[in-house]
Amino acid sequence: MDFRAGDSWGIFAFLCAALCNLPTVPALNGTEELGAGQSIQKTYDLTRYLEHQLRTLAGTYLNYLGPPFNEPDFNPPRLARAERVPSATVDLDLWRGLTDNARLAANYRAYSRLLKYLRGLDGQVGTVELRHRLGHFCSSLQGLVLSIAGVMSSLGYPLPPPDPRPSGTPAAPNDFLKKMDDFWLLKELQTWLWRSAKDFNRLKKKVPPAVVTLRIEARGL
Repeated sequence: MDFRAGDSWGIFAFLCAALCNLPTVPALNGTEELGAGQSIQKTYDLTRYLEHQLRTLAGTYLNYLGPPFNEPDFNPPRLARAERVPSATVDLDLWRGLTDNARLAANYRAYSRLLKYLRGLDGQVGTVELRHRLGHFCSSLQGLVLSIAGVMSSLGYPLPPPDPRPSGTPAAPNDFLKKMDDFWLLKELQTWLWRSAKDFNRLKKKVPPAVVTLRIEARGL
């Protein structure tokens, strides 16, 4: 269709007048609901990051403890004193047979307690670098505890009650047993993070991804 110059100006003026007389124009606004799937993915990513972080921290800390704790083949029996540290040594079939709620609650309780022990170490180490790494790891672990709480909330699960037991372990009678406590703390942390990563990886496959919704808003011109 051929428009002449005069007709073009007329059409332009008509459109301007029509737009000025429209009170509102509906607009589509895309928003993403932050659901359980995204919360689980973030928790999984944080768990894998903590695994990487712990490898560096454990190497530095075991060297600080010295031999035999920094020797690759050192694998002492778990002493009765170490039983205060949450153990991840559970039969895998038994663990997988638990409900999602039970596994999440166990993870939440374990990391909450492990975090208390780690914060106790922060004031005992003698090097600035190690204190810095411990502080950074504690901050990341606190984030994991909060992230697990977020996953439980998004799935409609209640948080476990606070742990009534006092934090920390009784003072060791000698330096060797104190180092043994620290060794088992790092060992249990490593096992918990390894198993938690598998837990969250399986859980995210069971929960659908976040839903993208379109919301219609009325905006004035």
